[in-house]
Amino acid sequence: SLWYNKSVILVEERNKKVENDKAWETCILRKILIIVMTYIFAVLYLTIADTTNPYFGAVVPCVGFYLSTQSLKLVKKIWLKRR
Repeated sequence: SLWYNKSVILVEERNKKVENDKAWETCILRKILIIVMTYIFAVLYLTIADTTNPYFGAVVPCVGFYLSTQSLKLVKKIWLKRR
């Protein structure tokens, strides 16, 4: 029936969107862009705050972000097993 076909198409479109969103969330390009943007904003902030060596200091939040993306995979895996 027409209603059934339309429902199937809507579900398939939703599934494709969910798959694309998940692919974006896990892609390396997204992580690199976040790290680069974090570094730029941290350098700007540390320069305005007149700290010593803002270029080195800006590495800290970038490394923190990267490590959190790596460790959260392990936490998620453990959480899913216990759920």
